[in-house]
Amino acid sequence: MEQLFDLALLNTALRVLAPILLAALGGALCARVGLFNVGLEGFMLLGAFAAIAGNYFFGNVLLAILFAVLVVLLFSLLFAYLSIHLKANVIVVGIAMNALAAGLTTFSLRAIFDVKGAFYDKEMVGLPKWDIPVLESVPGLGPILSGHTPLVYLAFLVAGLMWFYFYRTKNGFRFLASGENPLAASSLGIRVRRYQYGAVLASGVLCALAGAQLSLGQLTMFTEGMTDGRGFIALVATMLGQSGPLGVTAASLLFGFMEALSIRFQGLALPTHFTQMLPYLVTIAAMFFFKDKSFLKDAQKQGTSSR
Repeated sequence: MEQLFDLALLNTALRVLAPILLAALGGALCARVGLFNVGLEGFMLLGAFAAIAGNYFFGNVLLAILFAVLVVLLFSLLFAYLSIHLKANVIVVGIAMNALAAGLTTFSLRAIFDVKGAFYDKEMVGLPKWDIPVLESVPGLGPILSGHTPLVYLAFLVAGLMWFYFYRTKNGFRFLASGENPLAASSLGIRVRRYQYGAVLASGVLCALAGAQLSLGQLTMFTEGMTDGRGFIALVATMLGQSGPLGVTAASLLFGFMEALSIRFQGLALPTHFTQMLPYLVTIAAMFFFKDKSFLKDAQKQGTSSR
């Protein structure tokens, strides 16, 4: 058991949960304004590719991340225009965006880099790892919390800021009201569409950072379909966390830990394909305990109404 559970396992869990947490927070923003964003997987995948492309062309990690954010912002703007302005079915739009992102990244990989399957360049530099001076010397906590990329720390910071924005600011109350009861909010002068557009664009930014963490923070390369269902796991984390920042963080911690555990099992000579199923088995198991039906009602409403 000591070989299986140690501080390094928790360190790995924090590293691998960051993309899930960032995307799940983006999903929570959309859910709070009444949009069920199924396109998180596609947003993340496009962000991962754009980060690698930006790193290759600009030779700078910061510019690469900014390039990824810009690309996914344009992609999320298309999602927002279709689902908010044209009132298209938001579930169908999200599924279409996932398929579009998968095809677009595969096509771009071959058109830009003339390779199939994966792209790697030895000149590319990944995200830096921060060894926090005081924290890394604290017994127990240091090995867990120190030595991560800036995006890992940013994920938890965003969760805290989101909680403060939702429950401690006047603008946050208006944001929540625009999703709870759009008609009542509009009658009070709250511009619901503006909050919906803002939520989708912010979701795009967070998914771009999630993709950048995957391609630059963990591997420094891009492979086709490298998100590997993490966007859908983030969607489940959003639902389990009731689209609240703290709940979403707790759910993401669970999924991050299970993914880290699956990686650790691979080191114990267990079949790789079996251990890789572990996070998804937990995702399915988690749905058995999920009691809130509001998301289902929203999804059904969006599937039959003029949303």
